[in-house]
Amino acid sequence: MVSPVSIVLVEDEPLFRAGLLTLLNFYSNSGNAQFQVVGEADSMDTALNLIAQQQPNLLLLDLELAQGDGITTLTRLRDLSYKGKVLVLSGHSEEEWIFRAMQAGAYGYVLKNHVATQLCDAIATVLNNQIYLSPEVSTQFFCLFHSYTQATWEAAQGIHLTEREKEVLQWLVKGAANEEIARELYITVATVKAHLTAIFEKLKVNSRTQAIVKALKLNLVSA
Repeated sequence: MVSPVSIVLVEDEPLFRAGLLTLLNFYSNSGNAQFQVVGEADSMDTALNLIAQQQPNLLLLDLELAQGDGITTLTRLRDLSYKGKVLVLSGHSEEEWIFRAMQAGAYGYVLKNHVATQLCDAIATVLNNQIYLSPEVSTQFFCLFHSYTQATWEAAQGIHLTEREKEVLQWLVKGAANEEIARELYITVATVKAHLTAIFEKLKVNSRTQAIVKALKLNLVSA
């Protein structure tokens, strides 16, 4: 017997969450697939705790939550070494939301007003290690993708960091303090500060936070 697909629902609207449960039960009863909802959450922290405990096959994720948001939840999943798939269910059709969600690690994006007709196909697609973008969002996503990657590539070409500066910047993105960076790279704190000064000048920023944001935006380091 095939094991059911375990799912965690992350949605802050109770009525919509109840509708998802009804829809998933309908799919299971129809015999097309077997789904088991192993947890529900309306906030980021609750969702992350549930995912860490349950390690579901699939996460159905809204982008606007009672506390926190879906994009941050997606980035935090990396820290949990989550191996399942994430399918975003959102009311936002703007290309920026779609792009940010996919960039953060979602495997698919479905507009809430199309969930009733697209959810089953979307789930099957992402569980088959394929990307699901409905026709309503795919054109917007790829238009922004092309413009974004071109602009990012052009901006990044003018920034030339040394290998050591890249290492320092990578640790900065991880949230490390100067002392930790020095310890990890076997250099002095004074040397770390000197590298940070050079990095800030090259990125044309004035703070650690600005450096982190710009480095991630230009793909100079990984999150």
